[in-house]
Amino acid sequence: MSSSEESKLPNVLVLGGTGFIARHFVRYLRANKLCGKIRVADKVLPVMAYLDDTFKADYESDQVEFKQSNLTNESHLKRVFADETWDYVVNLAAETKFGLEEDVYKQYIYKLSTICAKYAAQVGCKRFIEVSTAQVYDTGNKPRKEGAKIKPFTKLSIQKRLVEEELEKMDNLDYVILRPAMVYGQGDINGLAPRIIVAASYVKSKDKMKLLWSGDMKVNTVHVEDVARAIWHVLINAEKGAIYNLADSGNTSQKTLNLIFEKIFKIKTGFHGNLISKAAALKLTAVAKMANDNHMSPWSEMCKDYKIGNTPLSPYLDKELLYNKPLCINGTAITGLNGFKYLHPALTEEGVREELDYWIKLGKFPDIFKEE
Repeated sequence: MSSSEESKLPNVLVLGGTGFIARHFVRYLRANKLCGKIRVADKVLPVMAYLDDTFKADYESDQVEFKQSNLTNESHLKRVFADETWDYVVNLAAETKFGLEEDVYKQYIYKLSTICAKYAAQVGCKRFIEVSTAQVYDTGNKPRKEGAKIKPFTKLSIQKRLVEEELEKMDNLDYVILRPAMVYGQGDINGLAPRIIVAASYVKSKDKMKLLWSGDMKVNTVHVEDVARAIWHVLINAEKGAIYNLADSGNTSQKTLNLIFEKIFKIKTGFHGNLISKAAALKLTAVAKMANDNHMSPWSEMCKDYKIGNTPLSPYLDKELLYNKPLCINGTAITGLNGFKYLHPALTEEGVREELDYWIKLGKFPDIFKEE
């Protein structure tokens, strides 16, 4: 592409630009020659972000500019937005870990996202994308559409919903909100990954993995590449103020996950059932701590066996994710928006192996499959 052709394309600012979803979005933009300049802003340097060679090449290209930033600091925001007209601003910068203090989520979800949105409006960006979460809905095993009852069930999703409400008040901001289900794919740390690591720990312990509640409990999923594609699609095609769910049509459940984990890790799985699970829910703090301790020990031993001294991967699951709170989302509305299609219609064994292979190649997951 010539410099004159590139100058006619929109400039894109990606907040939280070295994160899991962001790296796939940057890759999608570059691979499809969709924009001119790309600026990524993040507190985490690319060299510290666990990028593989393909993603590294994107961030080392002349098209992509990195600015290390604390996006809750307005002086940093001025520097992030400076020197260019940013047609599109995509917010992927908010905290994604579970189990943190409420004040952390207030600071790094609510404050961060609202001041970024206000600044984007102030500089006159054409469209702002807020990537929220499907956890804002009231839970149940009936798929929730975009107009369903709102009742966030995690500390993280409470702050995400407050951000959505703030955007609704900004008449001078053209925005679109995306609410993805549990996101998985290459580079995932806080989505499906902890459940994968939990299953992997049973390779070492040799025990049977038994989950709370039943196999019917929904934990709907969406592949990160489809999230990246959806961000661009709504940037170009959606109406101002639109909201879209993102979830594949596989209607992933705990049983789905267990069957895949059995095939990959050659372990036995099952469920405790409602009676035992309801009893456990009454003392879930203690139950969660015991479960996390039981998973962390064999995981640490596996990493030691394979000489992995440092890894971002952990089997830790916060108690908020252990309650009987199904994540069941209808993600079809976006397919009616000018022909959007999910390239990954369901979670598969291949999809989970792809995620594992990414971390194995980076030396952050034990290569326990060599003898297969």
